[in-house]
Amino acid sequence: MEKRTATCCCGAAWIEVEGDPQIHGICHCGNCKRRTGSAFGMSAYFADTQVRAKGGELKLYAIAGGNAQERFFCVACGTTVFWRSGHFPGMTGIASGCITGAPLPEPTVTLCNEGRFSWLELPVHWRTSLE
Repeated sequence: MEKRTATCCCGAAWIEVEGDPQIHGICHCGNCKRRTGSAFGMSAYFADTQVRAKGGELKLYAIAGGNAQERFFCVACGTTVFWRSGHFPGMTGIASGCITGAPLPEPTVTLCNEGRFSWLELPVHWRTSLE
């Protein structure tokens, strides 16, 4: 089974997973846009059992409330490498752009589309929900 490693910008923090993600998509919510500083967040969610190792000096940023989250980021460069979300129990989300080496499959879903910028066009075959 294929192993994938996600690293921060400076390479000091990382996580290794095995296999393909259970979910790979983009999200247009304000939370994901702020996390990435971009028009959307692209995330690969792996079952916690697919996580093989993680390392480096990571700091935790916790968000309480409706979408409780635990974000783990590199203390040296600030890159958010992975997280856990109350919306996806038993899964670890990884910033897709941080994954190096083995490429991820094409995203298959786009979420929170009410927050999508009007100029952003996406493939019509992507799902708009996880159901």
